Amino acid sequence: MSFAMSSESLLDLAKSRQPADRERLLLAIADLCDAPHADLAMKSPAIQALLSSIFMSLVVEAERDIRHRLSEKLAAAEWAPSALINVLALDDIEIARPIIAQSPVLKDLDLVRLLVEATIEHQIEVARRPHLSHSVVSAILEQSEPAVLTALASNHTAELSPSDMEELVEASRQIAAMRTPLSQHPKLTGQLAKRLYLWVGLAVRKGLADRFRLDVTVLDEALAASINEAHTSLISPPSSEAVPRMTREGEREIMEQRLIDKLYSAGQLRPGYLIRALREGRLGLFAGALAILGRFDAAHVRATLDSDRPELLALACAAVGIDRSVFPDILDMTRQLNDGRPGGGADGARKASVAFAPVSPEVAASAFRQAARSLAA
Repeated sequence: MSFAMSSESLLDLAKSRQPADRERLLLAIADLCDAPHADLAMKSPAIQALLSSIFMSLVVEAERDIRHRLSEKLAAAEWAPSALINVLALDDIEIARPIIAQSPVLKDLDLVRLLVEATIEHQIEVARRPHLSHSVVSAILEQSEPAVLTALASNHTAELSPSDMEELVEASRQIAAMRTPLSQHPKLTGQLAKRLYLWVGLAVRKGLADRFRLDVTVLDEALAASINEAHTSLISPPSSEAVPRMTREGEREIMEQRLIDKLYSAGQLRPGYLIRALREGRLGLFAGALAILGRFDAAHVRATLDSDRPELLALACAAVGIDRSVFPDILDMTRQLNDGRPGGGADGARKASVAFAPVSPEVAASAFRQAARSLAA
């Protein structure tokens, strides 16, 4: 069959709205893709115009399954029309994934546009794409989206400069998911490994120490001193009768946040610390730590503590791994430190036990965010 005959057949099929014809059209295009010398033949302007017309007609009205199969077929094709590839790259993520991952038609500007216009799932796929250029890496770093940064940290083929690596390591201070992939990154230096060491868990620390032959005694002492300094500053804040009360409270809030940040960065902010904070009478520290552990809006946590709905506090605690048996003590200590709030009395406490139903922490966290949003409004 000549290409002229093929093109007439393809156009006829493209005009048809019958699902069976759509399927035949896809198969006919697949045959062209696999034909000998297809890359060379299909790069001619006339054929490109024809293909663009056929493909765009197919994609606009085609069923999802056909679009998915088409994206898989065209993912590696150098001759695929640019407009079509960009349309598929913005389609549902399952359709877009093979295109974003490997299409040679996508250029840096196309990838940057995806970072700006597409969903987080699309952006993550961009960050995972092999051999990302420095311009695309810079766009990812500029946006600072945690999930996308984590994907970039796992991409060992991306064009990362020393300053880019430094920026990623610094970001991992707040984004725990980045730490393990960064610890295994081939471009991690010994100097950056020392900084990363202070923020990771024990297993990753051992890997870093073995890989870079770090002096763990010195690093562990520095870590302990840093945390102890933060604790000491919080327990004994500078005070003076000449300093207004609101100023002292503001200083205390700042010191509490610094302590939380240090503990979190060092991988030592755990659910048990919430109980410790309440036992030491530090309601603000409890609220701040709960917000960080659950990745909650701090305003939502504060509104929950001042509400008459203890079940929301229970949801937040369930989301960060607090056991049902411990929650009554948490609620009692919170009420003692917060003028009886969250209210609801004994009946409210019974209602709160429902929050510890057998659901995942992610479900509990989502329920808390949705309910707490109305309190903080």
